[in-house]
Amino acid sequence: MDYKAFFADQLNTLRQDGRYRVFADLERHVGKFPSATHHNDGDRNKVTVWCSNDYLGMGQHPAVLGAMHEALDSCGAGAGGTRNIAGTNHQHVLLERELADLHNKESALLFTSGYVSNWAALGTLAARLPNCVVVSDALNHASMIEGIRHSRAECKIFKHSDVEDLERVLASIDPSRPKLVAFESVYSMDGDIAPIKEICDVADKYGAMTYLDEVHAVGLYGPRGGGVAEREGLMDRITVIEGTLAKAYGVLGGYIAADADLCDFIRSFASGFIFTTSLPPAVAAGALASVRHLKASQAERDRHQERVARVRHKLRAIGIPMLDNPSHIIPVMVGNAHKCKMISDWLLANHGIYVQPINYPTVPLGTERLRITPSPMHSDEDINHLVMALTEIWSQCLLARQAVAA
Repeated sequence: MDYKAFFADQLNTLRQDGRYRVFADLERHVGKFPSATHHNDGDRNKVTVWCSNDYLGMGQHPAVLGAMHEALDSCGAGAGGTRNIAGTNHQHVLLERELADLHNKESALLFTSGYVSNWAALGTLAARLPNCVVVSDALNHASMIEGIRHSRAECKIFKHSDVEDLERVLASIDPSRPKLVAFESVYSMDGDIAPIKEICDVADKYGAMTYLDEVHAVGLYGPRGGGVAEREGLMDRITVIEGTLAKAYGVLGGYIAADADLCDFIRSFASGFIFTTSLPPAVAAGALASVRHLKASQAERDRHQERVARVRHKLRAIGIPMLDNPSHIIPVMVGNAHKCKMISDWLLANHGIYVQPINYPTVPLGTERLRITPSPMHSDEDINHLVMALTEIWSQCLLARQAVAA
């Protein structure tokens, strides 16, 4: 086999389909978020980032940076090993206690990323619960899907956020079999929010455990940033809450929160936890400072929601097509991979606006989009500039607009 030709052919197919990913070479600057420097073929240009998952700008918060500097100076760079072999630093222990408290659970377990926490936790639970059936939402994240696949447990899919279909699936399973319902709170591409209470009601009716991914909600919702389940008073209904420290908390890492025995079970059996070096102490310290700050401060969440509402209002007024949803994610719909990439490139080259095109397989074919994520740091001037640029390119491309309400 001509391996080189095979790889080249596959990459050419991606380019022809408009799905080849190009990474923007960005240099963030402390205190200037969402501004950054874009490096491109030797050129350096200032850009405004409109698609960051550092939703609240906590990656540059003084409390976070101070904690990381202090831990780096006192503990050094690396953790020194896996959690089992010399790699459990006191910062990891403190962070897990803080996360357990955040979700009102007995325990929490820290992983190197949100992807790994889903893969390891779901994979371990589904594999080791005898004859387990996982009932998974149709739009669950790739990390959840991979964890379920890795478990080799039977998996049944229910229609996205469809409680009636979930009940139909659960009712078809032998009542004696262990069942695990896996779903998300905020779905990151469409920005819709799951009916958590109703899903819990059906899961309880059929004796199923519940596994809730709050990756795009922790830090952003609830009086202490515990996510949508906290906001709706439902944390006690969820068996396992999974979250990340790399989005609203602005650092790195993933975790689960649950009762003590369940967390200890994952700690003891999950290869994705056991056999990987733990997060550097400075990273854990920064995440700890971020979680603590957002437990006490509502200012960032209030400003964030106000900025999101303002961007929506401005885009709606000029007819830019958006998916309507109750979250902080604004999907601007293009519907064509080539046009989506072209618009993204044009915004970057002509207006210093960086928003990454989202194409298949991340979203279904024909639903290509720009995923805009306003932050508390985006100014009125930033918003007006974005809106002006979008209306200009929409007119140039003769793209359809939504009707503007009178």
